[in-house]
Amino acid sequence: MRPYIICHMMASLDGRIDCAMTEQIDDTNHYYEALAQLGCDATLEGRTTLAMHYAQAGTFQPTSPYEAAGQQLYRAVEADGYAIGVDTRGTLLWDDDTTEQFGRPLLMILSERASQEYLDYLRAKHISYITIGRDSIDLRQAMETLRGVFGVERLAVVGGGHINGSMLDAGLIDEVSMMYGYGIDGREGMAAAFDGRRKDSNPVRLVFKSVEEQDGIVWMRYQVQ
Repeated sequence: MRPYIICHMMASLDGRIDCAMTEQIDDTNHYYEALAQLGCDATLEGRTTLAMHYAQAGTFQPTSPYEAAGQQLYRAVEADGYAIGVDTRGTLLWDDDTTEQFGRPLLMILSERASQEYLDYLRAKHISYITIGRDSIDLRQAMETLRGVFGVERLAVVGGGHINGSMLDAGLIDEVSMMYGYGIDGREGMAAAFDGRRKDSNPVRLVFKSVEEQDGIVWMRYQVQ
């Protein structure tokens, strides 16, 4: 069993999700108010988003010979909710108090190819982790571990486009919650709400659930078929 998973994003009218851009086309707090209404006890973000907005500059530099971590699980603290991040090989650097930074304990998902030295680094920072998947993260098993071990029942995937696309391809998104700000981006190469899928992928059918307008922002919710 896995959590109920909602992808919740703010985008321009053309579907781009660059945070610096969306801040310019939404000067309200509606995105976070809507996120609270979704009632999720955890959020999940991809490595690129974490590197841009939360992690320290630079990457982890090992000081000892590489030793693959293999499949492991470490819970630094029991909590009612977690800020969950994805970092396949284990490269992100963190502050000493990530709980204060995120407002809830940080829990990282990595592949089994992350180094044991990096996991020791996370332990020293009191950061929980799951390593699962030999060459890449096994997202489905990771989600089952979140539910079975960490008690996550409702998970909001909040960026970026590639983790959204990967979760969609794995059949793990139950609902899409899109908020469109009052602006157009249009810049070449900027990430879309769902990105990185293979060119031969089929579109994913959605079933309309609801729509609201809030001070010029349109909030649309769909069930994944």
